[in-house]
Amino acid sequence: MKIIGTAKHTFSFFLSFFLSLLPLKSGCFLGAQQTDDIHITLEEAQERAGQQSISLQKSALDLESAAYSASHLWSEFFPSISANAGVSYGSNLFSNSGFTLEKNNSSYSASAGVSLSLNAGLPSSMRIITLAYQSQLLSYEDTKRQIGIQIAKAFYNLLAEKQNIALLEEKLVLARKQREKSAVAFKNGLVSERSDMQTQLAVENARLDVSRAAVLYESRLRDFLTLLGMDAASGQVTLDGAIKSEEASFDAEALIRDALPQRPDIVKQRQTIERLELTKQQKVLSSKAPSVSGSIQWRGGPGSASQRQFSDSITGSLSIAIPIDPWIPGAKSNQTLRNAETDIEKARLDLVNIENTAKNEIRNLCANARNLWGTIEIARMQVNIAERAYRLTERAFQQGAVEVLTLEDSRNALTAAHQQLLSAELAYKLGLLDLEAAVNIDLESEV
Repeated sequence: MKIIGTAKHTFSFFLSFFLSLLPLKSGCFLGAQQTDDIHITLEEAQERAGQQSISLQKSALDLESAAYSASHLWSEFFPSISANAGVSYGSNLFSNSGFTLEKNNSSYSASAGVSLSLNAGLPSSMRIITLAYQSQLLSYEDTKRQIGIQIAKAFYNLLAEKQNIALLEEKLVLARKQREKSAVAFKNGLVSERSDMQTQLAVENARLDVSRAAVLYESRLRDFLTLLGMDAASGQVTLDGAIKSEEASFDAEALIRDALPQRPDIVKQRQTIERLELTKQQKVLSSKAPSVSGSIQWRGGPGSASQRQFSDSITGSLSIAIPIDPWIPGAKSNQTLRNAETDIEKARLDLVNIENTAKNEIRNLCANARNLWGTIEIARMQVNIAERAYRLTERAFQQGAVEVLTLEDSRNALTAAHQQLLSAELAYKLGLLDLEAAVNIDLESEV
C-alpha cells in the first residue's frame, strides 16, 4: 500500500508539472506567431498592389469585354434571324347566338425570316472594334505600370524613413556614450553639473526624435500595407531593399528619339486619330455608297376557313439603296461628313501638343537627374566634413576646450548631414522613377 501511494504521489507531481508548462508553451507558440517576420521585396509589393487595385480590376474587365468583341467580328455581318408563332380565336360576343366555343373559330400562324443588310462601311466598323481592343490593352498596361511606379515611390520613401530612424538611433548611441563619459567626468570633478545635465537632456531629446520617427514610420507602413491588401498586425513587416545611388547619364535627345513613339499617351492619341479616320470612312461609305439588303421569310398556317388545311408560303426580296442627299453640298448628311474631318484635324493638333509637352518633360527630367546627382556629391562631402568636425569637437570636449552645447551642435550637424545625403539619394531615385514613367522604359536595365 505504501508503494502504491508513493507511485500515485509521483504521478500526480509529474502531471501537475506538465500541466503547468502548457500555458508557457502555448504562450511561447503564440508569441512566435505574433513575431513572425514578413519580408516584402519591391517586386512582391508591386504584384500585390496590382492585385488589390480597383482601377486595374476595372480596366481588366473593360479589356475582357473589348477582347470578346474583337474575337467575334463576324457578328457585324451576321444576319438577323426571327421566328414567330401564335394562335387566335374569334367569336361573336353579344350578337347572334353570343359567345361560342367552336373549333372552326380558332386559327394558328407560324413564320420565320432571315434578313441581311450589307454596306461598304462594314470593314471600317470591324477595324474600329479591333482598334478599341488595342486601345484598351494599352490603357491596361499603362495603368499597371503607373501603379508599379507609385508603389515603388512609396516603397523607397519607407526605406528612407527606416534609414532615417537608424541615423537617429546612431545619434542616440553617441549621446548615451557622451552621457556616460560626462557622468564619470562629473564624479571626478572635471565637468560642471550644468554640463552633466545638458548631456542627459541631449539623450532624452535624441530618444524623443527616435520615438517620433518610429511612430510616423509605423503609420505610413500601415497605409502602405493597406494598399497591398495586407494586415499590419499579422507580423513584423520588413521591406527588403536599398536606395542605391549610382550615377546614371541619359541623353535626352536619344530618349526622345527612341522612347517617344512608345509613350502610352502618344500611342493612344494616334489610335484616336486612326479611329476618327475610320469613323469618317465608315460614314462616307455608309452614307454615299449603295447598300444591299436581302431577306427570306416563310409563313405557315391554316388555309381557307372552310378547308382548314395547312398551307405555307416563302418569300424573298433583294433591294439596293442608292443615297442621294449626302452628295449634295450643304445637306445635313454632307455637313456630318465635314464635321468628322474637323475632328480629325483637331486630334492631329492635340498630338503635336502632346509630343511637344513630352519632349520638354523628358529634357527637364534628364536635367533634373544631373542636378540631383550633383546634390548627392555635395551632400557626401558635407558628411565627410561633419564627421571630421564631430571627431575634433569630441576630442576638444574631452580636453575641456569646448562646452557640451558645442559638442551637441556638432553631433546634430553630423546627423543633419547624413539626413541631407539620404534626402538627396531619395530625390535622385524618385527622379529616375519619374523619368521611367515619362519614357515608358525600365532605365535600370538600360544603365
